[in-house]
Amino acid sequence: MKIDFDKYPDKLVPTIVQDAITSKVLMLGFMNEEAYTKTIDNKLVTFFSRSKNQLWTKGETSGNFLELIDLLIDCDNDTILIKAIPKGPTCHTGSDTCFEEKNTNDSFLNTLEHIIEQRKTSNDTNSYVKSLFDKGINKIAQKVGEEAVELVIEAKDNNDDLFLNEAADLLFHYLILLQAKGFNLQKIEHILQQRHNK
Repeated sequence: MKIDFDKYPDKLVPTIVQDAITSKVLMLGFMNEEAYTKTIDNKLVTFFSRSKNQLWTKGETSGNFLELIDLLIDCDNDTILIKAIPKGPTCHTGSDTCFEEKNTNDSFLNTLEHIIEQRKTSNDTNSYVKSLFDKGINKIAQKVGEEAVELVIEAKDNNDDLFLNEAADLLFHYLILLQAKGFNLQKIEHILQQRHNK
């Protein structure tokens, strides 16, 4: 579909930016045809600033760029939806979004990551997660390997319950390993999204 820039007297089309991973709405801006072309060419979201009367690439002063993942046009050809990966807070106030929402994934896996992070630094001597972190990266990596082997063994049998429980064990320990290395699932999702769009 072709964008109808002529539908608006100023030839500026409303552009909604959504996080490609969390689906949170990050901001609203306006694009003219030049901003649209620059966004596609550079893979960084660029708008037309009505106050400055010029193009501006989001993040050019703050470093908080919006990396283009996908671009959709609505059924009337007069509104753009950008799916992007934010490189830091989107709003000039420092908020994750211009609507004062936290840009987090509301899935249970996200909640579990936060629980793991809290237990990592807790003083709870009964915490299994804490004990793994205390033993260090080698023990955590070894545990992931053990859980992977157990999952493969169960995959060869026909007991779905055992297979699913081993899959859960592997995912849980994988999340711990990611935290130990200083990463989270969002980083992995970002890499997979980049591979998908190549």
